[in-house]
Amino acid sequence: MKPLRVLITGAAGHVGSSLVYRVAAGDLFGLQQPVILHLYDIDKMLPELQGEMMELGDCAFPLLKDVVVTTEIDEAFGDVDVAFLVGAFPRKKGMERRDLLEANGQIFPAQGKALNDYSNPDVRVVVVGNPANTNCLIAAKNAPDLNPSQFTALTRLDHNRGVGMLALKLDAYVSDITKFTIWGNHSGTQFPDISHALLKGKPINDMVDFDWYKDEFIPAVQQRGSEILRVRGMSSTVSAAICTIKHFKSWYYGTNDNDWVSKAVYSTGNSYGIADDLYYSFPVTCDSEFEYTVVDGLEINEFCEKMMKISEQELIAERDVIRHLL
Repeated sequence: MKPLRVLITGAAGHVGSSLVYRVAAGDLFGLQQPVILHLYDIDKMLPELQGEMMELGDCAFPLLKDVVVTTEIDEAFGDVDVAFLVGAFPRKKGMERRDLLEANGQIFPAQGKALNDYSNPDVRVVVVGNPANTNCLIAAKNAPDLNPSQFTALTRLDHNRGVGMLALKLDAYVSDITKFTIWGNHSGTQFPDISHALLKGKPINDMVDFDWYKDEFIPAVQQRGSEILRVRGMSSTVSAAICTIKHFKSWYYGTNDNDWVSKAVYSTGNSYGIADDLYYSFPVTCDSEFEYTVVDGLEINEFCEKMMKISEQELIAERDVIRHLL
């Protein structure tokens, strides 16, 4: 079987390195598909990348055909079939979100162009580095020969956080919960929506108090990343890597019958009045081999519409900040 080339940017970082070993072990494509890893990071991280390559060799992963370690963008992106864009400029003390957007504007135009010029024309891209939705838009707009549907941004981590919290509240298994949705941006404006969510086929709306949902659950999901950072002094790592794998696998293998997942995908002609030309998180079903469809025609109540629009407006404002990079 021909090996698939998988790029991980920021591969020496906490999330990137967690992802590296899971892909090498076969978590992405199963236990028959060989892979060639492309590990890319900035120059000062080269020793860490080289050490990572040595450790991969020591693991003797049977499906790992080769490892490309590089700080050169053309080599990193050359002929890759899958790209996980994990590396991004981190938010530092005193930075406003506008500053973060501008800083990442130095990274993602070049990566979008590299995807366009060097990668497999059928490449599929998952943007993990924050602010993920708008970084995804920047990359996609700088890859004019690729279809915007080849790019997605990660909101599966938020989705899984919400499902986990609901399972805890309802004393249930996470596998019992279906049709939960994250709408909008991977930020504090995201909207965790339970209005269509089910527990073993029964509406969760009927099982929880609305005040708990509005005043406790929604803020808890929205601020979970910040809370983890506060408690442990660093951002989510393993959970981010695992949910990146889950995001990709649902895209590649398809979603379960009678359920959907949350993905930030290109907004165009949707039935919810969300502006076009954004990467916005919707409920999505996936067929095998990378075909996805935004779930259409869900009934949206006044509260949900208001929350969805707040996140949309934030994404529009972010797009306005980086419009010169598109």
